[in-house]
Amino acid sequence: MADSTPQTGRLIAVDASRSQDLSADAEAIAMRLRARGVPCGISRWDASGLFGDLLMADRDELIVAPRTLTLLFAADLMFRLKWEIRPAIAEGHVVIAAPYVDTAVAVGVGVGLPEAWVREVLRFADAPDTRIYARERKRDQGWRTKPTRGYAEFCATLLDAAPAGLARRKGRAMSIEWLAAAAKASGSPRGRKALEALARRYGQTPGAGA
Repeated sequence: MADSTPQTGRLIAVDASRSQDLSADAEAIAMRLRARGVPCGISRWDASGLFGDLLMADRDELIVAPRTLTLLFAADLMFRLKWEIRPAIAEGHVVIAAPYVDTAVAVGVGVGLPEAWVREVLRFADAPDTRIYARERKRDQGWRTKPTRGYAEFCATLLDAAPAGLARRKGRAMSIEWLAAAAKASGSPRGRKALEALARRYGQTPGAGA
């Protein structure tokens, strides 16, 4: 039986402004890869539990600045790289990082942070082999204040309670615009055909070598 494990592991970054869209595309990629015999896994937001721990505080008294949230994302990503992403890649697996750096940059831009500062904070992150920008659904809606759903929603929840508040619809619109520009600049394809092409590139056809 032929071994379908890649010679070396790969890192696929999936980014989006809305966590449901990000998760949907990450799952779709994983499903296609597994169907082709490729060992893969998804590295998700808050693997470290840092954000979950923060939610245990009294949110009525918790004031968190956008820069603090970016630093927490960086700490969580460092945990994911050390304990999830790099070990799996070393074993020849494909790792789907959802979210990865560009989600944090897009959300940061959406809440008023300088792009250069966010990138500097996250410059330790490994460069992905492939970037996928998820299809943005419900583009006319702002972020939901559901902190357990994902990073963007977590930020929206905590910043909405801050004295200055957060224009969730405007912030997400800015994030979508930034991600669209990033996708265009990188030449990264989007949509179902892009996911299928990625699976063909990284895997073999179903049943091949059986």
